[in-house]
Amino acid sequence: MKIGLIGFGKTGKAVASVILQHKNFSLEWVMKKSSTLDNRNTAEYLGIDSEEQGKIYSSGTMAIEKLLDEQPVDIIIDFSSNNGIYGYGEAASERKIKIISAISHYTKKEKEFMKSLSSLTTVFWSPNITLGVNYLLFASKFLKKIAPWVDIEIIEEHFKGKDGVSGTALKIAEALDLEKDDINSVRAGGIVGKHEVVFGFPFQTVRLIHESISREAFGSGVIFVAENLADKKEGLFNFEDILTPYFSV
Repeated sequence: MKIGLIGFGKTGKAVASVILQHKNFSLEWVMKKSSTLDNRNTAEYLGIDSEEQGKIYSSGTMAIEKLLDEQPVDIIIDFSSNNGIYGYGEAASERKIKIISAISHYTKKEKEFMKSLSSLTTVFWSPNITLGVNYLLFASKFLKKIAPWVDIEIIEEHFKGKDGVSGTALKIAEALDLEKDDINSVRAGGIVGKHEVVFGFPFQTVRLIHESISREAFGSGVIFVAENLADKKEGLFNFEDILTPYFSV
């Protein structure tokens, strides 16, 4: 499966390294804003032994339409910014290229744009694309269904420079019908990402915790999603759509 990666920050680099080392996927190219790494080989830059070129391009010097025509891919993975989808969305959907977006925050405008793209191709979006945190989300929903009266608090911890409330925490709150005020945020040091859901029962407490040890976890999540989208047609999908069949017993 041929992959194109949009965004090459810390997480984008970690995702690229995972894709480069997976035998069933080929990283064809990386697109980023800055031209500082133009025409560099991704594997060489990351110090990974790979035969793949994975050449790096700048959006300022390479038109996305030209790139998609000259180096076609099956899936575009987006780890750029909330407005990045406007730069490649239409070109990708017109060419029936699947889109996997791992952007934490989207406004109503971006969500509506993704929905319009999904009429032409497969579009997937998750604020946190790690498998573990989405399993936590499922387990939390099931526990609340069993005991809808339970007290619930959400704690999210991230690196010191992260702005705003975690998109994942907001997603958990939404799924559990909680308010933003029920989210407790911690910013300290270089914490990659930790989410905890605390269920306060009379005489007992249940805590569901997910912690990202390294950003490569996002790469593993991308691989899982890509594999499960292989047979999907046009439409807008999320992790719940992918995980639900696994919970059938």
